[in-house]
Amino acid sequence: MTEQWDGRDPDGLLELLPRWHRLRDADEGEPLRALLAVIAEQVDVVRGGIDQGYRDWFVETAADWAVAYLGDLVGYRILPGYEEVLATGLHGGASPDRAAARDRLAARLAPRQDVANTVAHRRRKGTLALLEELSASVADWPARAVELSRLLGATQPVRLLRPDEEPADRRRLGRGRLVDVRRGAELDLLGGPFDEHAHTVDVRRAASTRRPGGYTPAGVALYVWRLKPYSVTRAPAYCIDRARNLFTFSVLGNDTQLVTRPEPEPSAAHIAEPDNVPAPIRRRQLAEHLPDLYGPGRSFAIWRDGAQEPIPPAEITVADLTDWTYRPRRGQVAVDPLLGRIAFGSRSAPRRGVRVDYHYAFSDDTGGGEYPRDRPAARHRTVYPVGPGGPYERINDAYEQWRADQQDGSAGGSAVIEITHSGAYQEQLDFDLGADDRLELRAAEGARPVIRLLDWYSNRPDALNVRGVCPGGRLVLDGLLITGRGVNVTGPLASVTLRHCTLVPGWSLEPHCEPHAPHEPSLVLDHTTACVRIERSILGAIQVVGDEVDDDPLEVHLADSVLDATGHGRPALAGPDCEHAHALLHAHRSTVVGEVHTHAVPLAEDSVFTGRMRVARRSLGCLRFCYVPPGSRTPRRYECQPDLVRSAVTELVERGELDPAQAARLREVETARVRPLFASLRYGTPAYGRPAADCAPEITRGAEDRSELGAFHDLFQPQREDNLRARLAEYTPAGTDAGIFFAT
Repeated sequence: MTEQWDGRDPDGLLELLPRWHRLRDADEGEPLRALLAVIAEQVDVVRGGIDQGYRDWFVETAADWAVAYLGDLVGYRILPGYEEVLATGLHGGASPDRAAARDRLAARLAPRQDVANTVAHRRRKGTLALLEELSASVADWPARAVELSRLLGATQPVRLLRPDEEPADRRRLGRGRLVDVRRGAELDLLGGPFDEHAHTVDVRRAASTRRPGGYTPAGVALYVWRLKPYSVTRAPAYCIDRARNLFTFSVLGNDTQLVTRPEPEPSAAHIAEPDNVPAPIRRRQLAEHLPDLYGPGRSFAIWRDGAQEPIPPAEITVADLTDWTYRPRRGQVAVDPLLGRIAFGSRSAPRRGVRVDYHYAFSDDTGGGEYPRDRPAARHRTVYPVGPGGPYERINDAYEQWRADQQDGSAGGSAVIEITHSGAYQEQLDFDLGADDRLELRAAEGARPVIRLLDWYSNRPDALNVRGVCPGGRLVLDGLLITGRGVNVTGPLASVTLRHCTLVPGWSLEPHCEPHAPHEPSLVLDHTTACVRIERSILGAIQVVGDEVDDDPLEVHLADSVLDATGHGRPALAGPDCEHAHALLHAHRSTVVGEVHTHAVPLAEDSVFTGRMRVARRSLGCLRFCYVPPGSRTPRRYECQPDLVRSAVTELVERGELDPAQAARLREVETARVRPLFASLRYGTPAYGRPAADCAPEITRGAEDRSELGAFHDLFQPQREDNLRARLAEYTPAGTDAGIFFAT
């Protein structure tokens, strides 16, 4: 046999046999073909193992488990817990999403890039540029390193002059001079990573994890930006007041702070500047560097009346639009980057709308956004593109065309309506799905479309209605931002999936990110049989209306999402009039703001419930590594808070280390201490859903893998911070005290 076989084709060995053997095998039912297919599979496994064994010699191609061993050869120190993470992958049985999360955690504990650069980093040990590079490679955070000792205020002694220091350097460093209140742009930087003013000595250590200081002769600060920049491209601006030509960058009408689009640093030795990190754009910064921040491909841009070119920079003026009191002159366009507001002058007022490009800050790829999304390819499904210049201008046009194609036999029961741009669609959407229908309404890659559900009818609801005609229909919403109303699902359906979507909590937002209708649900399940799956999404309350006598409970799966009832005391999952929802809740790595009233909870893990939970059937299910407020009625709980801290107090009493009279008071104190604290619980703010800086470590490190509880669990922030602190201790200059300061 002269032909070669690569081992990946199951019929490859059979093709190497003479033809008469194959014909005889076909006559006898192909037993030889089945045998050779099994042999080929095992040969492929052996060959793959040999190839991977060769690739494991190199850090660029080695398997994840081998990276730590390669690092050990060069003395790379790995954080504790790496072996435990690898051990969990050897038992098998984990779901695919958990296996992927385990691999991401292993990559955080031993970053491949950091291991590869270990030798090169040791040659550059002690340089500020290396500390910034470590932050990017170890924690994936952009950073700026600052030598705080050079910012200490010092008066020049008359008898100890320093001729080696130029007067210009002394002025730049602020040594021995008072603050110049006329330099407003410099005052905006006070106390931040780009501050160059003189400071008095602060004896607190920069590396302190409680209250860092750092302004000492040995202090070095590494400022890191944890929030990531997300783009919005050619999206419609929201008109606040048409008479006065007032707009907001956000299509929801709320204030949103603009951030810079980070530019790559020119060299490895370069120290980060404001345009290299996703920092908030300040008013004075914008006024001084408008050409660097404004325009296509930059941090933001503004288009008027459908023009091909944005508004010229000469017409842009920076102003404080806090109370909309500033009136731009004729031909001017006033922009407030801190609030994300736009005001047009009389001669520059738009007639046919405004479109904007801008960047905002957020924690992770959750909710509707233009970020890349992992999703299966649309195989064996008809795709109907919707957008300007495409075959369909409206979503309803594409839906009606699909129904027409089904009738004439040119399309099957599976269809994808793909929205190709980040525009706003103001339509009344009603989808009727049959037994074989599978409809996916999704955003194209790099787009964030907005569906605005307005008050169209006075005699019926105006939600996005999904009706099941007969059992078996499936609906998928992917990458959408839905505002104005919620989604109403009714009738017999197989499943409804929300993936990377935002159903604005409270339907829409007020200017200061307050919910417009805080008591209204975002998702209503009205006498339906659909299994609901919510993945990496943000939505308001869920209301379940069903027949508890004749129907089985609905399955509601919540994963890596925020379920926000806009208040701790409001129902996040319940039936009408705050009754028990006839549903089974599965919660994985999610944040639930509000109370949960449901039939049963088969499993909840690594999640936070800020409101009390009322579960009718306590004998079914389990809560693992969660926070549940005191007074909740739940299934059995394992390693949950505040149960653990209360049990610790009981153990102190049993061991005689605590007076029983003081135990009740200490339990109350510990229960209050571990209650989750959030930086913000208002959707539309950058730190939405993130734990506050003073949140208890039982919450920020309370998950099964010691990551934080809630929707942003898979960011592995604690592991990234620990890894970065370990590298700082290894690579900082000798005799210095380096600490991490979170800029965002």
